[in-house]
Amino acid sequence: MKVLADTSFKFRENGDPTNFCSSAAERLFDYEPSKLLLGSAEAGDYDVEVARAFLKRMTPENSLIIITGPELGDKELEEAAASAGEESWQTEDRYGGKYRQVRISEDLAKGWNQPAEIDPRLRLPGLNEFIPEDLSLRCDDEESKAAFDPEIDYREQHPDLIVDTPKLRMWHKMDRTFRVPKSSIRLQLTSPNIYRTPRTITLNRIFQKVLQDDLNSYVYDASVAGCNYRVSVAPSYYALSVSGYSEKLPHLLDVVTSRIASLIEEMKEGEEAHPALEKLFSKSKDDLLRQTKNYVYDSPYETATYNFRMLCETPVWHVKDYIGEMEGPEAEAEPLSMKECAEAAEECLFGRTKAVSLCIGNIDEKGSKEVADLISNNFLKKRPLSDDETPRFRSLRMPNKAEAMHIFGESVGSREVPIVYEDLAHSEDEENNAVDLMMQTASSFELGFEGLALQELIASMAYNSAFNQLRTKEQLGYIVAAVVKKSTGGGNGLHVIVQSSSTLPPELEERCLRWVEQFRKELEEMPDSRFAMEAAAVKANLLEKDIKLAEEISSVWGEILSTVPHSEHFKNPDFDRIEKFADVLTLDDKQGNGSDSPIKTAAQLKEKVLEFYDKYFSPDSPDRRVVSSRVYNRKAKAVYEENIGTPGFISSYDDSRKLKQMLTAFPTAPYW
Repeated sequence: MKVLADTSFKFRENGDPTNFCSSAAERLFDYEPSKLLLGSAEAGDYDVEVARAFLKRMTPENSLIIITGPELGDKELEEAAASAGEESWQTEDRYGGKYRQVRISEDLAKGWNQPAEIDPRLRLPGLNEFIPEDLSLRCDDEESKAAFDPEIDYREQHPDLIVDTPKLRMWHKMDRTFRVPKSSIRLQLTSPNIYRTPRTITLNRIFQKVLQDDLNSYVYDASVAGCNYRVSVAPSYYALSVSGYSEKLPHLLDVVTSRIASLIEEMKEGEEAHPALEKLFSKSKDDLLRQTKNYVYDSPYETATYNFRMLCETPVWHVKDYIGEMEGPEAEAEPLSMKECAEAAEECLFGRTKAVSLCIGNIDEKGSKEVADLISNNFLKKRPLSDDETPRFRSLRMPNKAEAMHIFGESVGSREVPIVYEDLAHSEDEENNAVDLMMQTASSFELGFEGLALQELIASMAYNSAFNQLRTKEQLGYIVAAVVKKSTGGGNGLHVIVQSSSTLPPELEERCLRWVEQFRKELEEMPDSRFAMEAAAVKANLLEKDIKLAEEISSVWGEILSTVPHSEHFKNPDFDRIEKFADVLTLDDKQGNGSDSPIKTAAQLKEKVLEFYDKYFSPDSPDRRVVSSRVYNRKAKAVYEENIGTPGFISSYDDSRKLKQMLTAFPTAPYW
């Protein structure tokens, strides 16, 4: 443990300065200033007497055993040595939690103190095989030193594509900037079978939970030794990552991937062969069902945002579809089984897939290619997906007013917001209402670098204006925001979000619309110098340097993943994308130095911003595509029900599906 603590402290990376100052101030109560940085990372000398005193206190008489579980109200623990089952349930004063308690009997304590035999599973752990021994840096190897160029800023150097096959594309970058013996291996396996039906995505989410619980016993030592892993599933892919000290990462990756394969085989053998695994499967299914059903208790503004996703994206499955696979008459008729779960995961992980990977940090090209071989041998045994088989999600173009009138009739033309999605909060205790007003712009491809940069600049200025007007002055609610959101498939829009316990959604919507007009006047009256200052602030935020390896990994991996849904023509990431955004907002200085952007002055920038605003957000624009998502609390149920069936009002997911059949999709081509 001392070795692990010393290693962790020696190679600790930089963090957020504000968080450091806050935590350092707290540590001053416990450590003298000279020990402030080291703090609890310093392991003291081993003291036999202290250890004995600690062990003497580990007795049944000093123990507190807490058992929690939703099933305790219905049944008692099986084969329990002690139970509070004979006691009556009590209610905790503050939160109303149910509990019961019993003291451990003297006979039971005596038996625990002097057991007839000790369970062989209760033993000291063996030597941790994941503790790193080689902490040298690959950038200090002789070959790497010879290739080092002091004139190059290696922070700006992009990863190299070292494996390019139909099955796998692997990128590699050896770290020369942060100089820590750590690496990260990222892998994404794209499959069209995960989101094929609500049942397949549900089965794969259950498998992820089973795998996570199962792997805890396999790779606990790795987490103690500073190595971490993560396996997650999304609608179009499985993602696997391992990170930590470089020497042990390939071994950790092999352990995780091998266990994935063996776990699937054990699950396929069924309940009789592996009863403990069946219990884990049932527990994971129950956990997923509970989490899915808890969606209805999200905050009203989160529900409003979810409803927009159901309306604006395709294909999508509604949360009710997932619940229907786990409970209800149809689920009882065709229950999910452990064998079916394993087969679904096997098809998505080891069937026909397309993989992209990144090796970055303290790892050289040779080591990265060995990782590529491991990935190929463990996963990529079947022929790859073709471009046409790659799953793609689309964003739908919302109707402008003329199109809404064509769909719903002339009556919607009299409303400023022709299409309104309304929902009712599930909980009787929910006091808040919410509105999410979306003004859709265009696809990223249609906007291009200039349009996206202008949209980002407008959002940066809009946030403070909306908060000041709707929150500070009008006191509508604690949650107020004006932000740009990008939907899956390339859609963009400015969202004005307000959650309020005092005002109903129609009034919230009206206040938001009035702010949109007011903000247009604010922009028009804003001096050129303010536009220059705002553009410089957004640019500085875009170009902020990564201060630790984890931040660089995140930004690089994001650029690589953005290419996955696209065809052969767009498969190479644009690692300079952020710099191109910043160029749009780089104005000429007094000497005439600037960027290649056609926007040279603050006056030109202001003109472009107003043109963009008038086209997409102004109420008189024929291109304005505005939709409102409202959520009412239960007290306003009558108001919600009055609008059901009114043209232009969407009151259910079935209504949403009907409208989506009349909409076109945005182009999915990338803007770079």
